[in-house]
Amino acid sequence: SGNVSRNITGIKTGTLASAGTVIVGAHYDTFANPGADDNASGVAGMLALARLTAKKTTGRTIKFIAFANEEPPFFRTDKMGSMVWARAASERGESIKAVIILEMIGYYSERPWSQKYPPLIGPFHPNKGNFIAQVCNFKSRELAREIDREFKRNSSLPLLTITLPAIVPGVDYSDHRSFWLYGYPAVMFTDTAFYRNQNYHSNTDTPDTLNYGYMAGLIDGLGPALLAQAAP
Repeated sequence: SGNVSRNITGIKTGTLASAGTVIVGAHYDTFANPGADDNASGVAGMLALARLTAKKTTGRTIKFIAFANEEPPFFRTDKMGSMVWARAASERGESIKAVIILEMIGYYSERPWSQKYPPLIGPFHPNKGNFIAQVCNFKSRELAREIDREFKRNSSLPLLTITLPAIVPGVDYSDHRSFWLYGYPAVMFTDTAFYRNQNYHSNTDTPDTLNYGYMAGLIDGLGPALLAQAAP
């Protein structure tokens, strides 16, 4: 569209060059609104994980990536920042062992029936929006199971790990989709966006609507899970 956009990558080099890499990503653009949950929350989570792991020794290299152009008009096109990044990684033959995408991780509610779901899924899951969801496709199930196990050992924040096909609305609505398309195992951590947060893509998506204690609980669980993935 006549503008230059950039992905921003921070690299923590591992001790084993042949062990592959782990990706932690979050898009930093917004949909013409304050974007506190979508997706400043995800970027904040990514930066917290970078700080948490900065002085740890890891076998695998960890790449922390802030992606451009996740939102419309580039959403689900080859101009998404994550699509450009994943395609380049595939072309250079990069061995990516795990991708963790943080997409809206700040909005929670203890109110009954505050959580909505795609058709036919809701009856099997909680009606309160007080959990974080880990979403994966069938090819990423083992990665999701490993993260789920480590997360629950270290955090009291409820985690719902769910495997769904991409045809379910919302399942591939973020940067993990780009890595799925190139065959990399990837999961998305999300507060479920428009299935819970009524401020989605509106001017009311402001910092005062977020629950920072719950966000900290997410990092308590995801930090050890990330380190486990980075330690082959």
